[in-house]
Amino acid sequence: MTTPSEPGVAQTDPGLGAIMRERRQLINLGYRMLGSLVEAEDAVQETYARWYAMSPSERDAIRSPGAWLTTVASRICLDLLGSARARRERYVGEWIPEPLPEPAEWATGRLGGAAADPADRVTLDESVTMAFLVMLDSFTPAERVTFILHEVFGYSFAEVAEIVGRTPAACRQLASSARRRVRASQPAPTPAAQHAGIVRDFKQAWEAKDINALVGLLDPGATAVADGGGVVSAVLGPIDGSEQIARYAVGIATWAPGMTILERMVNGRPGLVAQRDGVTVVVMAFEIVDGRIKHIWGVRNPDKLRSWTVVDR
Repeated sequence: MTTPSEPGVAQTDPGLGAIMRERRQLINLGYRMLGSLVEAEDAVQETYARWYAMSPSERDAIRSPGAWLTTVASRICLDLLGSARARRERYVGEWIPEPLPEPAEWATGRLGGAAADPADRVTLDESVTMAFLVMLDSFTPAERVTFILHEVFGYSFAEVAEIVGRTPAACRQLASSARRRVRASQPAPTPAAQHAGIVRDFKQAWEAKDINALVGLLDPGATAVADGGGVVSAVLGPIDGSEQIARYAVGIATWAPGMTILERMVNGRPGLVAQRDGVTVVVMAFEIVDGRIKHIWGVRNPDKLRSWTVVDR
């Protein structure tokens, strides 16, 4: 059986180019639904496997291959979201969505060791900020799929209903409920320049081990969460309060000397990357509310850091 990964197929199969052009849309959709680029890639691979498992006559009978691929990929993501809750109950410590770098800084590809294809990269916008993805994790699978398909990708409720197996009216209710929760939980975004300045001040205070400066940058009710996945050491629960977070940050700087802290864009917003011996060991995303840091998410699980380049600056 011919597969999309075989070289030269695009030249021998005129229809393949059109089919493979859907890949970026599917990756973008899958990442927003699952919060994991690895799982999104797996879902897209499974989608194409199902396409090529059909006979040529069956494929020719499909009027809109793009719509078929989106429907199948969305249903696969819906199934994965249903099982993800059980998997995350067994996850060691806190689960944080997989962070993404700027397109220019993507590491070599995760599949087959090939360089990452620019067409496969996730488009970075407000729907992939870490704060937004974390909020989406509180949705039911049906809410999340419906909200993303309708609100982010503009699918009609009739189209969404066919995908999630509910009526258009039920999908409209799911989307309305999700929108209310988004409005209630998402503060007005901090301007990028102000966000970057606060993150830079945090970096400098962290490097200086200045607890008072760190406390001044943090909201008194701030929360920090780390994700080591049981693969590397990380605090297992949230750290609450500005002073507790500041002391923990200074402790890390003391216990792990030789770290290089770099300012980087994380999921389209200014963040920090820590490296040791040229290897990325943590990626940090920030939510800033009213001029202070409200949430910090630190991803240490190396399985979630495969997209990050090794940069020496």
